[in-house]
Amino acid sequence: MDKIAALTEILSMNPADSFARYGLAMAYAAEERHEEALAEYLLTTEKNPDYVPAYQMSAQLLLKMGRPQEALQRLDAGLTAAERTGNAHATSEMSAMRDELR
Repeated sequence: MDKIAALTEILSMNPADSFARYGLAMAYAAEERHEEALAEYLLTTEKNPDYVPAYQMSAQLLLKMGRPQEALQRLDAGLTAAERTGNAHATSEMSAMRDELR
């Protein structure tokens, strides 16, 4: 069974599994299935607003897709989540990304 199928099966049993949903997004991104990856990143943060890596990776993907304004919105939301959860490393990385875009 490939990674996407395995993660999809896990999510069919537990749709709230943020780790599996983020993994599915990463697997889609690795296969350059950008819209599907983006949808999974967004669903990850919708179901778990404190899942900071999904904000950062979705911003990177949006940049790759040529959508910088949406990337900035994801970075802003991610920075709020990173500050709320005390994730200084993510705050630093996303702040640098945001500064480069502005």
